[in-house]
Amino acid sequence: MNNSFYVTTPIYYVNDKPHIGHAYTTILADVLARYHRLLDEPTWFLTGTDEHGQKVQEAADRNGITPQEQCDRTVGNFQELWKRLGITHDDFIRTTEERHKTIVRAVLQDLWNKGEIYAADYEGWYCVPCERFYTEKDLVDGACPECRRPVKKLVEKSYFFRMGKYQSWLIGHIEQNPDFIRPAHRRQETLGFLRQPLNDLCISRPKARLAWGIELPFDPDYVCYVWFDALLNYVSAIGYGSDDARFRKWWSGSCHLIGKDILTTHTVYWPTMLKAMGVEPPRTVFAHGWWLSGREKMSKSLGNVVNPMDTIGRYGVDAFRYFLLAEMTLGGDASFTEAAFINRYNSDLANDLGNLASRVIKMVCRFLDGRLGAPVTPGPEEHGLVAVTQQAVTAMKEHLEGMQLERGIADVLAAVREANRYFDKQAPWILAKHEDKTELRRALSACAECLRVVSGLLHPVMPGKMDELRAALGLAAAPAGPHLAGLGVWGGLAADAVMQDIPPLFPRIEVPKPETVAVDSAAAAPAKPEKKAKAAPAPMELIEIADFAKVSLRTAKILAAEPVPEADRLLKLQIDLGAEKRQVVAGIAKSYTPEQLVGKTVVVVANLKPAVLRGVESQGMLLAAKSGKELRLITVDGEIPPGSSVG
Repeated sequence: MNNSFYVTTPIYYVNDKPHIGHAYTTILADVLARYHRLLDEPTWFLTGTDEHGQKVQEAADRNGITPQEQCDRTVGNFQELWKRLGITHDDFIRTTEERHKTIVRAVLQDLWNKGEIYAADYEGWYCVPCERFYTEKDLVDGACPECRRPVKKLVEKSYFFRMGKYQSWLIGHIEQNPDFIRPAHRRQETLGFLRQPLNDLCISRPKARLAWGIELPFDPDYVCYVWFDALLNYVSAIGYGSDDARFRKWWSGSCHLIGKDILTTHTVYWPTMLKAMGVEPPRTVFAHGWWLSGREKMSKSLGNVVNPMDTIGRYGVDAFRYFLLAEMTLGGDASFTEAAFINRYNSDLANDLGNLASRVIKMVCRFLDGRLGAPVTPGPEEHGLVAVTQQAVTAMKEHLEGMQLERGIADVLAAVREANRYFDKQAPWILAKHEDKTELRRALSACAECLRVVSGLLHPVMPGKMDELRAALGLAAAPAGPHLAGLGVWGGLAADAVMQDIPPLFPRIEVPKPETVAVDSAAAAPAKPEKKAKAAPAPMELIEIADFAKVSLRTAKILAAEPVPEADRLLKLQIDLGAEKRQVVAGIAKSYTPEQLVGKTVVVVANLKPAVLRGVESQGMLLAAKSGKELRLITVDGEIPPGSSVG
């Protein structure tokens, strides 16, 4: 880890209400900030709003108010949502604040004085919604390459930043610093963009066309281009130009979280601006994917944009936070549907974590008067649970550094599932009948200790629910949350801790079954045909999306393969599911040799109940296509981490 951690979200445009994309980036930043704080690392978390530019001015005109009134009205939507989501930002910057505008003007004047900004006539195609100029070759079918809307031909005096002079330097910096742009495929995307000549950047707009912006200090007839203004928030908020010591403290550990749609501005415009200013680029720019509605990108025109407030109101803040973090593989796209949400909620939270917490705490309260007493040394039966739980602690720290939080969460849930298996095997309801309660205390202590660790590891993701769980376990509340260092030591429950039974943490969401209508069979019966007709093929049975959502399809890498003795069609496979290793038996020996399978990334039904085939346990099922006797496994095109969601 670095000496400090400075995490930022993009500053959000105030021309409309916040949506799931805004919520996801901000929750991700909040979770990262909480984890780093629990590691005792100095942490600063910045978010805010972008309040200048043409879209804000147009929104204000539509609403019959001033641009500043538009900003003041809309910014409240973001601040209210962040409060509802439990966001723990240290600062909220607005680009209409004087502390920001002062720095923007100072940077503009400095770059003008150094010759990094110059005046020239500019002729190009201008996209009003994107507020960007494009060359003829940039256009797609005569429209904006970004939003596909019409563009206007404009010729006007403009001011330009000499961005092109830094092209070679930027390519070298990206190649020499692999952590600067993450994930790796976004780094390659930026390098691909830089294979073409890098033009200078127009950083002005005439007031005659756009008055809502920061005035150029060297020409009062122009305002600053909104992207040049907005990007400077990351340094103006932490003391650049006003408190050098504070700025140096935080900038060395900077991590910018962005959506992939603003990759170029943050990995080309921003670092070249900083280079001209004499400032090192940020340590990391991490570009995550989009949230899709089913398989489609969310858009207002399609009416499929998810309102975070609606989901929070129905299912709670912590469940919403959990779904977003557990469902998306950082760097890729993910789909948000209500069916997928309910499926993961019921599977991970209600059935696994909530069920374990309820069973353990109720039994401690019922059979031991809420007190486990002095720690009981784990025996051979507990070693597996201890190992899986402690592995979750190690894995979470590693995945935090690798920006793979979904994998860290999966490791934590693997510990929960192991605890549920251990609980069922030990059968404490039977142990409770013994006069000597030592084995009962040993079993319940092991499960409660697992819950202690799990509640700490998931605290940054679900702080409210994990506080409830920790209080029920008799753990003292800490203002900042549980210290992660203490989670790596088994036996952290105090001997005098008193547990308190609580209502279910995650009540199961019941999905209404479709109504059926009774039909009079006699009335509905078709007339008997005079001649026997050839039977038509049976129609394909249709299912609801909720039925499909019950199936958890995951990618898995085959680590080893061997024949099952006395079974000429079966192979025993060891697979990596990301969060855990599993054994699967597959009837593919007639189509593949073991050597052909090792290293393949395949698709697995991950939530299939275990089965025993020829005396060998199988924990899942591989997907394959079949035509006659020909059988081929469903594999993945390209590299993707094991355990990634398919669907």
